[in-house]
Amino acid sequence: MKKASLAAASAASFFLSSMSLSLANESALADEARVAEEQLLGTADEPARLLSLQPFTREIASTIVVSTSLDQALADFGVPAATMLEALQALSTTVNLARDVKRGDRLYVRYEQGFTAEGAPIGVGRVMWAELTLASRAPVAIHRFRTRDKVERLWFTNGLSATTPSMRMPLDTISVSSGFGLRADPFDQPPPVATTGKSAPMGGPARSKPLPPGLPTGGTNGNGGSVNMATPLGSSLGLAPYGGFGAAVPQAKAAPPRALFMHEGMDLVAPAGTPVYAAADGVVVGAAPNGRYGNWIRIDHGGKLATVYGHLMAFAPGIEPGESVVRGELIGFVGSTGRSTGAHLHFEVLENGKPVNPINHPELKAMQLRGLDMDRFRKQIARSLEERTREGKVVSTGL
Repeated sequence: MKKASLAAASAASFFLSSMSLSLANESALADEARVAEEQLLGTADEPARLLSLQPFTREIASTIVVSTSLDQALADFGVPAATMLEALQALSTTVNLARDVKRGDRLYVRYEQGFTAEGAPIGVGRVMWAELTLASRAPVAIHRFRTRDKVERLWFTNGLSATTPSMRMPLDTISVSSGFGLRADPFDQPPPVATTGKSAPMGGPARSKPLPPGLPTGGTNGNGGSVNMATPLGSSLGLAPYGGFGAAVPQAKAAPPRALFMHEGMDLVAPAGTPVYAAADGVVVGAAPNGRYGNWIRIDHGGKLATVYGHLMAFAPGIEPGESVVRGELIGFVGSTGRSTGAHLHFEVLENGKPVNPINHPELKAMQLRGLDMDRFRKQIARSLEERTREGKVVSTGL
């Protein structure tokens, strides 16, 4: 090959190699830019790819027939115990699940469960609705429903909340002798007259049953006597003076009733010694003799709520400031200490430190759907029943 041709070939080869290297570099830079762009903006199929990796939820329906026990039936059908806990608690407010559920009874349950992309269950499922059919009574059904004010819970078909209120009344049997609000001073009323024509004793009946030994009773006036203080007029009826009042001069007849005063709780009549229970979980912040309250307990329940229990005969063992209690735990016994005309429990609910009516407080009573919420709830129940009917037809036809 001529020198000129060889030089030209070498130059061409160098040029092509340089171009190739330049194109390779440009390609690498383009790949890097594309990767950076995809990382920043995603690819065209990115939404579909991400969707395939996302967790999902689905509703699962089962009709469970009891052969031995309801718990065993749920386990046999693979319904998670944690999922059923809320529903079983709701059903137990109207059905004794241990006693009333018999062999052959059925439970229909529909619950929502989350799953990973690979199909593994995640989290705790939520029961959307359930119906318990018993041979001994009419079916009982609960449905999950969200009200217009965003309260979501389980409800019975009549619109009554199936969720146990967060607070309970402090006595098992409720008999209200005096409600929340204005009332006359009970010590300024004429003494009750017994059938014999003699004045009945004030200060409450004797203990109906002995208390466990060693319980602190408190309620002393410093001289070893029980505190049961009264207004001057009450003193004339034979009660110990109230506060700084001196001994009253006996009067021939009672003065007219005094002005009304605010009763900041409710009085629950019960025999002396009746157990008193904590209305909700909380911390005891006071348990001691406390003036007109007599033996008094205050429990803070976290947030803005507290409860007060007055006139107790005694405190339960271990009830003292700083101790935690749970809803329904024994805290004391009904008595007539303090400013009291008879054995009863004075019960207060405080919200932000101010007394409110326990009877009307939403934490103490079951909610009831009304108006537009009740209309929407009925329509939801109708749709749920139609859906179950369709499911039944599919199963029966094998489609």
